[in-house]
Amino acid sequence: MKLSRLFIGGLLGLTVPALPALADEPDANVLYNHHCAICHGVSRLGGIGPALLPDNLSRLKHAEAVEVIRDGRAATQMPAYGELLGEAEIAALAEWIYEPPEVEPSWSDADILASHVVSHAYGTLPDEPVFEVEDLKNLFIVVEIGDHHVSLLDGDRFERITRFPSRYALHGGPKYTPDGRYVFFGSRDGWVTKYDIYNLEVTAEVRAGINMRNIAVSADGNYVLAGNYLPHTLVLLDARNLELIASIPVEGLNGETSRVSAVYTAPPRNSFVAALRDIPEVWEIRWPEERAEGDEALVGDFALHRMEAPDYLDDFFFDMEYRYLVGAARGGKGGQVFDMDEEVKVADLPLEGMPHLGAGITWELDGRRVMAMPHIDKGQVSVFDMTDWSLITHIETDGPGFFMRSHENSPYAWVDVFFGPNHDRIHVIDKQSLEIVETLIPEPGKTAAHVEFDRRGETLLLSVWDDDGYLLWLDANTLKELGRMPMKRPSGKYNVWNKTQYEEGTSH
Repeated sequence: MKLSRLFIGGLLGLTVPALPALADEPDANVLYNHHCAICHGVSRLGGIGPALLPDNLSRLKHAEAVEVIRDGRAATQMPAYGELLGEAEIAALAEWIYEPPEVEPSWSDADILASHVVSHAYGTLPDEPVFEVEDLKNLFIVVEIGDHHVSLLDGDRFERITRFPSRYALHGGPKYTPDGRYVFFGSRDGWVTKYDIYNLEVTAEVRAGINMRNIAVSADGNYVLAGNYLPHTLVLLDARNLELIASIPVEGLNGETSRVSAVYTAPPRNSFVAALRDIPEVWEIRWPEERAEGDEALVGDFALHRMEAPDYLDDFFFDMEYRYLVGAARGGKGGQVFDMDEEVKVADLPLEGMPHLGAGITWELDGRRVMAMPHIDKGQVSVFDMTDWSLITHIETDGPGFFMRSHENSPYAWVDVFFGPNHDRIHVIDKQSLEIVETLIPEPGKTAAHVEFDRRGETLLLSVWDDDGYLLWLDANTLKELGRMPMKRPSGKYNVWNKTQYEEGTSH
């Protein structure tokens, strides 16, 4: 079964007759079971429509939920209920879906196995691409969150090769196999989707959890790891057909369970690394050949290596060798540098508030390697010397930012002003002088965000993040516009070469 037949992008289910008024106050539970459960599940865990649980809806504002229920969602099977339900009933439904269920939902191995669909078994599709481009490593995947679609672009000609529907609320960025042929997507609803770029086909899907943060693909391309908020698990999958290998409960040495903030691939270490939200530990899932004395056996020869962290660490950044991990300590207490070889904290970083380490980048400055990242709660980019972890400078910006990007062949780093009144601006920073040399406003009043360079660092893509938005194609050196492509709220762009080579100017 293809993805387009599985995916329904809206918020509520199929149209059925309206209920008669039962009381002065609408009963949201009754309304949900009558109108919504057929698509979103009796327990709100999702079905052909997405899960309707508070964490899964974190990106959807309450007012937007009211609008979707009332007016429907274009280009999906989500109908408009404005003529079936009164304003009070719509308001009650919108309020109710943001409330936690009385019984915490569960997602077992049996549920994972029951959700598994293989449309094209590994090895059954041709090995030659069904389209022609100059450079298969210079393709871009573009996520369009406005109507839950994905575009595949030729990075040399800035042309769309195909566009296909995605699961609701993709999150954490798509991940490629090392050869760039396959790409994996993770959704907030826990769905993992494998897509064959060469054949333009979804090949397999599985639901690994109820609320998933992101996925990682092993450096050899053989495994996929999913990190869940709900349930508190890591799910290890065989990358060929997304078959379940193991569901790993996340329980600390103190007996407490934890949500998984994110999972990462650490290629030089031949492992996965997991950031844990609720316990002061760093977890490393090691391949059989990397097992060491004291590691805990998982499934087969895989092993769990626990590292006691000095604090609750979140939102990781790694050095290029993946020895040092920089994590944000809980409560805005700053950043901490953790040596994963020696398993000790080696430095504290003055990063009070909410630095976005996951958007951090690195480059060479005066013979030393530096790292830089924006802040979500203030207009600032912080730059550190990675040889001794000392602060070099804070670069003041026009507001809080979310994404930062560069390329080893570019003299510039780009950072947006994602939050606040100046969200239509994006800064260009000279990587040697550490000064803002240009501020672009592509479309006044519309958010400009998330740059991604082509594989050579010669051109870049920039999103105008709006329902009537578009991609800008720019010369990376002159900053001149080369073209634009209309899209419905384009968010992340992901270049095959930059991601598979772990390019220094992009997040990993």
